[in-house]
Amino acid sequence: MATLKDVAKLANVDVSTVSRALNNSSYVHPETKRRIFEAVKELSYHPNVLAQGLRQGKRHTIAFVIPRIAYAVYSDMIPAICNAAAKKNYQCIICTTEDDETTERQILERLRGSLIDGIIITSCGKNNRLLRDMEAEGICILQAIRKQDEKLSSIIPDYYSNGYDAVQYLYSKGCRHIGLIIGNLSLHPYMQRYNGYMKATRELGLENIIAIDDMEPSSFEYGLVCTEKLLAACPKLDGILASLDIQGLGVQRALKKNGLKIKDDVKLVSLTGISIGAYLETTMISMEVQAAEIGEEAVGMLIHDIEKKDAGKAIKKLVVKSVLVEREST
Repeated sequence: MATLKDVAKLANVDVSTVSRALNNSSYVHPETKRRIFEAVKELSYHPNVLAQGLRQGKRHTIAFVIPRIAYAVYSDMIPAICNAAAKKNYQCIICTTEDDETTERQILERLRGSLIDGIIITSCGKNNRLLRDMEAEGICILQAIRKQDEKLSSIIPDYYSNGYDAVQYLYSKGCRHIGLIIGNLSLHPYMQRYNGYMKATRELGLENIIAIDDMEPSSFEYGLVCTEKLLAACPKLDGILASLDIQGLGVQRALKKNGLKIKDDVKLVSLTGISIGAYLETTMISMEVQAAEIGEEAVGMLIHDIEKKDAGKAIKKLVVKSVLVEREST
């Protein structure tokens, strides 16, 4: 691998001149600069920007790594995170992974070699070792929305209580056959919702009626398909917990298709409600995730770790309670 000295030798200049040219820190004669950049190209030289950043101090830049911007929770979080970062004189980079392990790893490797101070990430959970390595190198890491690694700090909604409380709520409304639409149980939010649902149904002596599918869970179609599964498994179904608002839209369509009415025949609760729930034709009751508040708090937690003087840091785990918002669907 080429070094700064190799570039200097090929361009017939001092190492300090190469450094000044590449960093644009002071004047370098145009002809000299041309030779330097030709040498860089010929040698395929890549500067260690991480080392440069550590020498130069903090860069006041953080990254927010998420599966998709289209997910409602991130649509609410992004403005909050960017605004909170700007108030502390930090820039924010948004990166999307499509929840793909390889894409996430490639993005993290690029960020690893960039001048960033920290990362807020909703991880797929398959690159935990890389994240821990990056933190050991001085890049602060904070998990948000999903906690996929116990060894990294996190801020998440209380998914467990969402599942538990929603069952208790529907039971109080007279429901005795409550179904759960859930996604990939290897992901922390789905597993915690599932655990909360299971505990509540056991305590109440209710049947477990669960629907899961291989398709993308954050979709209208997922809610529709899983509702059909629930109705097939339990004709007496009178309550549904949808993991996400977007699934709830599919639930409403499936119920209408089967001649059933929201509220009168089947009551519906979203376990991860965002602002969209208030604007539906039949407004949806939800365990409202405080997405903007989580975003603001995440920035505060991350920047605190970036800027604090003492060596090392304690792992922090913050769980944010959701708010039950009653609307028409029950």
